[in-house]
Amino acid sequence: MLTRTQRPYAGETDLHAIVELINTCDGVDRTDSATSATELRRRIETPGRDKVRDFRLWHDSDNQLLGYGSLWIPESGEDIAGSLWFYVHPENRNGSIESEIVAWGEARIREVARERGIRVSLHCGCRDTQTERQTFLEGCDFTPARYFFTMARSLSEPIQTPEFPAGFRLHQAHMQQNAPAYVEMFNQSFIDHWNHSDLTVEQLEYFNRHPDYRPELDLVAIAPDGTFATFCYAAIDSDANQRYERNEGGIEVLGTRRGFRKRGLGRAMLLSGLQGLRDAGVETAKLGVDSQNPSGALRLYESVGFDRIETWIAYAKVF
Repeated sequence: MLTRTQRPYAGETDLHAIVELINTCDGVDRTDSATSATELRRRIETPGRDKVRDFRLWHDSDNQLLGYGSLWIPESGEDIAGSLWFYVHPENRNGSIESEIVAWGEARIREVARERGIRVSLHCGCRDTQTERQTFLEGCDFTPARYFFTMARSLSEPIQTPEFPAGFRLHQAHMQQNAPAYVEMFNQSFIDHWNHSDLTVEQLEYFNRHPDYRPELDLVAIAPDGTFATFCYAAIDSDANQRYERNEGGIEVLGTRRGFRKRGLGRAMLLSGLQGLRDAGVETAKLGVDSQNPSGALRLYESVGFDRIETWIAYAKVF
């Protein structure tokens, strides 16, 4: 019987082995999850993540990395959902490593429940093509909670001219001056959405220090009274484009806060974001959407030419 050990993340010395494992899994699973040491480091160092308790590695007796699990646990809330991601080397799947990773994730989220005195659940996702992962999660008493679509649109097709309601002004977000107002708008926009957790100013400032961040693609519309009403942030992942030999950009977030909906603002912001990506030389725009989005986002995206290309399943387990 092979000896196997598990331990917490130890820092920089672990990065390259984790990257190699993730990229090996991506080569088999085709989930576009490949990464680099730089990008993985940024994810691990995101404000609010516990680098000791929220990451775990599984090795064999030769110190070869077999499995890796990571958690994202919201910092606040009375009813929170942790998110679990895990990777097991293709040659070591369908054994006990997957079960050990899930057991670790469940123990950690229960620990959070005890520490904070709150209700918790654990989420884990996979593509609808990953049938073995689906069977495994359902065997661990996870149930499908939501379906998300990845959608794409060619930017060579015409983009309608954005039309904003009278008095609304389109601006770059200018985060250095406007971070608190932006965060308030963001949280008010997504408070009705499934699995929302509040964004913090610290997290926003961290995300905007990403090397690929482009302020010209970070847009807000300001109401006549000065309220930050709606926003669209588009991004171009230069590493992924190089890795997969493509020329794509993403509508990363699009939202309209309560009190400003049903006025065409979301559509105008989306079209503005698409124009920005096209002007940056991008050929294809992608985005992700909750199939049960309460604001009708799926219909909006379809109306401007997006088509579904992938389906992802969000599994949940309540404790």
